[in-house]
Order: sequence, then C-alpha cells, then structure tokens
Amino acid sequence: MEEEVQLYLDDAVEKMQKALTHLEEELGRVRAGKATTSLLDGITVDYYGTMTPLSQVSNINTPDARTIAVQPWEKSMIEPIEKAIMAANIGLMPINNGELIRINIPALTEERRKQLVKQIKNMGENTRISIRNARRDANDAFKKMKKEGLSEDQEKDAEAQVQEQTNKYIEEVDKLLETKENDIMTI
Repeated sequence: MEEEVQLYLDDAVEKMQKALTHLEEELGRVRAGKATTSLLDGITVDYYGTMTPLSQVSNINTPDARTIAVQPWEKSMIEPIEKAIMAANIGLMPINNGELIRINIPALTEERRKQLVKQIKNMGENTRISIRNARRDANDAFKKMKKEGLSEDQEKDAEAQVQEQTNKYIEEVDKLLETKENDIMTI
C-alpha cells in the first residue's frame, strides 16, 4: 500500500511539474515589448524538403532591446526564413537586407499591455486548474485505496503531502506570473 501511495504522489507531482513547464513555455512566447529570441521558438522553415526549427538553420540574437537579428547560415535560406516568420503570424514584420533578417519589436501600447496581462493571468488560471486536477486525481485514488484497506491516518498523510505539493506549485505559478506581468508593464 505504501508504494502505491508514493506512486500516486509521484504521478501528481509529475503532472504539476508538466503544467508548470507548459506555462513557462507559453509565457516565453508572450511578447513583453522587449526583443527576445524565444518569440521565434516554434517557427520551422523548409530546409531542403525538411521542416527544420529556425534555430537550426540560422543564428538568432538580439543586438539591442528592440531588435531580433536572424543570420541564416546559407544565403539561399534568407527568403524561406522570411516567409516562415511571416507565416508564423506572430504579429512582427521581418526586414530582409539580403544578408540578414531584422525584426523590429514595437513598443507596446498601454491597452495592449493590459490585454497581455489579462492573457497571462488566464494562462496562469488554466495552469492552476491543471495542478488542482492532479491533486483531485491523487486524492480520489487515496479514497479508493482507503476502501481497499489503507488506514485513515495514511490517507490523511497522503492527502496532506499532495496538498503541500499543490501549494508549492501554485506558488511557483504566482511567481512566474508576477515576473512576467512586471516585464509587460515595464516600459
């Protein structure tokens, strides 16, 4: 019984960690008015018939706070990269000078900042729901195990442990959101 309890606890923690990791990735894609290479994560380009991540066919960097520079390793890749960035629909216009692609990041308006904060709070709430669902699944398993012979004390201990993990992960979500909100609201 003890191993089974631990399995459910580990499973719940793993689900909570996945939810947190997913939130981190999502927040990385939210534009905060500063140039960051993570805005181009997930963009793939046709490289000799294979869809390849942009970071594997070019050097991506931020020469300043408002610009992303994409330097293809092969000159012939400039146009496919430019098309891939436009097709990604990230709301940014690439500028091709024949050697490298520059993407200027416009400053965010106050209204757009508020929209983004609302959007990230929504992402955070969805993550909290996922974390609570993992807690609920574990607690349901403990209740079922109690009917099969788990003592009430063991059930209470297991529920306390899963609640402790839930609190820890929700606190992490709050920290991530606060950091991202400060990034967005800082002009």
